[in-house]
Amino acid sequence: MKLFRTVVLMLLLVAAGVLAAQWLAQESGRDFGEVFVRFGGYDYSTTVPRAVAAALLAAMLLWLLWQLLSLPFRVWSQHRRKQARARLIEGLEALHGGYWQRAEKLLERAAEDPEVDAVALAAAVRAADARGDAAAAQRHLDSLAQRNPIAAALLGAERALAQQQYAAALAVLDTPTAQPLPPRGVLLRVQALAASGRAGEAWGLLGSLRQQQALASDPLAALEAELAAQSLQQADDANVLAERWETLPKPLRSDVAVVTAYAGRAAALRWDDAATRSLEHALDTQWDESLARLYGQLAVGKLDSRRASAQRWLQSHPASPALLVTLARLARRQDQWGQAQEFLHRALAQGAGAEAWEEMGEGFAAAGDEAMAQRCYANALKTRRGEAAVELPGRDIRQKIYDEAVVEERDEHGVPRLRP
Repeated sequence: MKLFRTVVLMLLLVAAGVLAAQWLAQESGRDFGEVFVRFGGYDYSTTVPRAVAAALLAAMLLWLLWQLLSLPFRVWSQHRRKQARARLIEGLEALHGGYWQRAEKLLERAAEDPEVDAVALAAAVRAADARGDAAAAQRHLDSLAQRNPIAAALLGAERALAQQQYAAALAVLDTPTAQPLPPRGVLLRVQALAASGRAGEAWGLLGSLRQQQALASDPLAALEAELAAQSLQQADDANVLAERWETLPKPLRSDVAVVTAYAGRAAALRWDDAATRSLEHALDTQWDESLARLYGQLAVGKLDSRRASAQRWLQSHPASPALLVTLARLARRQDQWGQAQEFLHRALAQGAGAEAWEEMGEGFAAAGDEAMAQRCYANALKTRRGEAAVELPGRDIRQKIYDEAVVEERDEHGVPRLRP
């Protein structure tokens, strides 16, 4: 249809040129000036408008002749492009359907068209990987690197990440020919850095991901929390840990995973105040059973102040199994095994499970009662298996009722809390 329009347009131009020549043939055309040409011993003279019209007409005729001569080549080129696109579409459909070998052959032939070669070769690499031919996949990837280095870098990094070759993925993404990285390349770099233990560097790329909208809001928030926790866990010293903690957004400093990472790393670095203070602030802001459990597991001192905080939380959360186990741990570390037992019995009545049985077993073992310790450890094992635990002797009905009774939970305004 496009060729037909071109021919019609040319015929109209030729007709216009003929009409213009007829008009210029009149004697009045000499009023615009004359042109003299001497060539091969002959002299030619004509008016300026007629010379211009003749030049234009000759140019149009030459262009039309060129179009006619090149028409077969253009038709053949269009035919090849259509065939390449048809192979590309068919190859992608075969790839989607799992016909790996057929898809690879179609995509490799479609790559002969330079306009779709990058897409076809990238898909061919995936097809070769799917059928387990590493040599063919590398051959396609090398061809892709010559035609589209950025696409080859992205695909190479993705394959390296899938094989847990994180250093290789970073090396591919850092090649000069792959710069500047597109949004997906930045995301792959973040994943490679995080997986190779360099979460601090990956954290610095989150701004670029957010600006380029490489991820939706929810996955980006999850990645941000994950990198924050990893960067805190990988802090080399207390100064780096404090710097990274202070630069975190306030919502993240209340995130359970982030607070857990910070408190654990601070305790490992013997920074007791920071470890306990972060957990206390998080628990005061929003209660979480895992943080309450961690508060008692930290290998830090400050037993009196930690137990005072735990006793204060118990008034608002009397049915918290994790908090009761934490109180038991703190009491046992203060050599108050009797009170620790009471907390553990209450924790078991509130559903603490294997964790409370193990703590009770350790307490009995430290007190020299090996028989009771073995019973507790056996109950811990039964609980983990989903079996019913065996009751310990010496617990009367009144004590059992006390263990199961829970004071009504109220918030800071005195309003009863709704239990799930």
